[in-house]
Amino acid sequence: MDSLASLHTEMRACRRCLEAGFDIAPGAVFSSGSVRRVMLIGQAPGVTEAQVKRPFNAGSGRRLFQWLGEAGWDEETFRAEQYMTAVTKCYPGKSANGKGDRVPSKTEQALCRPFLEREIALVNPRLIILVGGLAIKLVYPTTTRLEEVIGTAVYFPPESLTNPLNFDLATAVPLGSEQVGSFLEAGVGHGRFIVPLPHPSGASLWPNKPENRQRIARAVDILRGIREYLEV
Repeated sequence: MDSLASLHTEMRACRRCLEAGFDIAPGAVFSSGSVRRVMLIGQAPGVTEAQVKRPFNAGSGRRLFQWLGEAGWDEETFRAEQYMTAVTKCYPGKSANGKGDRVPSKTEQALCRPFLEREIALVNPRLIILVGGLAIKLVYPTTTRLEEVIGTAVYFPPESLTNPLNFDLATAVPLGSEQVGSFLEAGVGHGRFIVPLPHPSGASLWPNKPENRQRIARAVDILRGIREYLEV
């Protein structure tokens, strides 16, 4: 029987991408809290995350936990209780132009995807927070622009989660920021919420634009409402 403990052992020992010829720093980076009702999925660990084996450890973590703090989560408590992982688990190295980290290739994503799917199946979270474009495209179409989804959410009702890996948006309820409050007040059962956030890296200028800060504020409001409803 599959378990998080056995999965984590496999993830730490994995060398698939290295053996496929990708110049990565092997060693899976993730954290598994004691409650695990929320799963946060990023793109891939950065260099400092790879060194200390702690997701969102550096500057991007400060910005991320500023947003989560505004939604009501204390960083220490969130790290201790919830689940944090990424589309790919190992540091992919610097980008070819030296600006920021390399985006993991589709091959690397495919090699790592079984781990992510097992994480989702085993944790079965009530809320998934998708951080950055690569994570957002796990659920949303690959052509989706951040402007289209930041400040919105989707809800998968319980009957659609007989398969916990259901990413079919046709079975989900789309929610704008103005709809979430009344939706929660109606009582929604034990389904799953998906809330996208932009990547919090300082290398990204997207969050600095005034109109995008408003989108992030709406996303924070959504997360606050969901956190209070789920009591997490």
